[in-house]
Amino acid sequence: MPAQKVAAISGRNASDRMQAPIAMPGASAHIEVAFSQRPRQVVPISELPFFIGRGSENGNHLALDDLRVSRRCLVISAVPEGFRIEDRGQAGGIFVNRRQVTEGKILRDGDHIRVGGDDQCQLVFRSLPHPQQRDDGLARLSSLGSGRPGDSHHELNRLSLLLEATSLLHSELPLESIFATMLDHAISITRADRGMLLEPDACGALQVKVARSRENRHLEPEAMDPSRTLLGQAIEQRAAVINEDLALADLNVQTAHSVVAQFLRSAVVIPLYNVSRAGAAAAQGLARAELLGALYLDSKLASAFSTLDRQILDALGAQAASILDNTRLMQHERERQRLEQELSIARQIQQALVPQGLQDYPHLAITGIHHPCHEVGGDYFDVFPLPDGRAAVLIADVAGKGLGAALLTTMLQGALSGLTFGGEPVKVFEHLNRFLCNRAVVGRYVTMFFGLLAPDGTLEFVRAGHPSPLLLRRGSVSELYDEGSFPIGLLEEASFTAARVQLEPGDTLLLFTDGVTEAEDIDRNLFEGTRLTEALAQHSDCSLDAIQAGILGAVEKFTEGAEQSDDITLLLVRYRTPVPADRSQSL
Repeated sequence: MPAQKVAAISGRNASDRMQAPIAMPGASAHIEVAFSQRPRQVVPISELPFFIGRGSENGNHLALDDLRVSRRCLVISAVPEGFRIEDRGQAGGIFVNRRQVTEGKILRDGDHIRVGGDDQCQLVFRSLPHPQQRDDGLARLSSLGSGRPGDSHHELNRLSLLLEATSLLHSELPLESIFATMLDHAISITRADRGMLLEPDACGALQVKVARSRENRHLEPEAMDPSRTLLGQAIEQRAAVINEDLALADLNVQTAHSVVAQFLRSAVVIPLYNVSRAGAAAAQGLARAELLGALYLDSKLASAFSTLDRQILDALGAQAASILDNTRLMQHERERQRLEQELSIARQIQQALVPQGLQDYPHLAITGIHHPCHEVGGDYFDVFPLPDGRAAVLIADVAGKGLGAALLTTMLQGALSGLTFGGEPVKVFEHLNRFLCNRAVVGRYVTMFFGLLAPDGTLEFVRAGHPSPLLLRRGSVSELYDEGSFPIGLLEEASFTAARVQLEPGDTLLLFTDGVTEAEDIDRNLFEGTRLTEALAQHSDCSLDAIQAGILGAVEKFTEGAEQSDDITLLLVRYRTPVPADRSQSL
């Protein structure tokens, strides 16, 4: 990129970022990065305007390392109505709930933001009210009790207990304590004998999670027997089921085992759904909101639940649903962070296996790079010396991506380490092939190129289904071979043979994985070998680092705006006439 263009972009970002600080709207907000095949990420909007795009060097607060994202993607700013999103030049445009944003749009909680033309490239906007706004909401709850005939100090005291319960929902206490206190208050308000919070299990059946008695005592959830009939009615109707006198209910309820055995006379069941997600789902034409659980209260007294109780319990149910959903998000976030930490450790281990700062040999210069499309990948390369003075050069690609491929790559390196003790490459390949074929449950195979380069330029190599390296000689590019071969681990009866080629001083070998030639643009066109050959030929007189940068730049330019779909690995080896030992000492 020309220097003046870089300066123009930097200057523009600087002017954007130097806007006078804008007060945050009356809400705290964050962005959920929900891209396919990537760990979920939650990023708070801590500064406004908030810029999103590829690369932090482009002035972005949320920098997404994804080729589908343009360097100047979108901006979220503060306006009197709330948060406003604008397209800053994203390839393919910005869409909110499937509608393209052309002149800016006010965001609402749960809005799905599609970046470009890929449905799997999504951001989710989340906005939560500030505590002051929640206080205002609780104040509105108190109006439910105003203006009713017969209101008393006792009723106001009951209402204050409810308000205290709802405020506890937003505290940082352990979740079990929050719901236990909420149930205690709900029981006190309604004069119920006991209260329960139920959540669906893996099969979708509601199970008691927390149970409390009228004396504010913990009850064992396993010992509870809520009325499944009432629960079923509430779920079927998707609304609260309130029975002030079960003796007057329909026959199914009257004769229900739990009702009869426990002498129940009144009960309330409030199914808990995520209201905000229900609205977002309706806006996008998706399935209705998911059931989060149920709030259950029962009593041995008839008419235990007044009209006021039902109104405020509905409000309490909405609060409980919100907290349940937020808790699930937090649990998913903790699990995501745990997995990210484990993947980060795996990435560190894998990166430690890949040669860092490749060291040149007397008869060859080397450089290489590995870009996994996920945290860990299935590509691998290495260069190491053998006792006879030759240098071993190898590149491998495990079928598939992610952690499974990375584990097999690690095993592969261990098996290949035996070559440093003089193992014959063909025999090692045959051993690896039998090993993988005998373990069909692994379900993966490996393509590989392995070469031994002697000081006199003789290159002996073995191939296993891997793309032929490209040979750059005096500005002309050719392939080392064009015959096919079987990958390792595909067929037990596959055989492998060694071949030889003589390199000349100045010859450059480009070893690569198919993630380079099969890189896709936004229209699913492939980079292919022709473009790779052209990129290599264009830099024939350059250093290895310059060739590598030129090839990566050509791939990035071709795939602008598209997701990296496979690991990208390059290994460049240049043969040169070795300097005699006695001459090197005199120098």
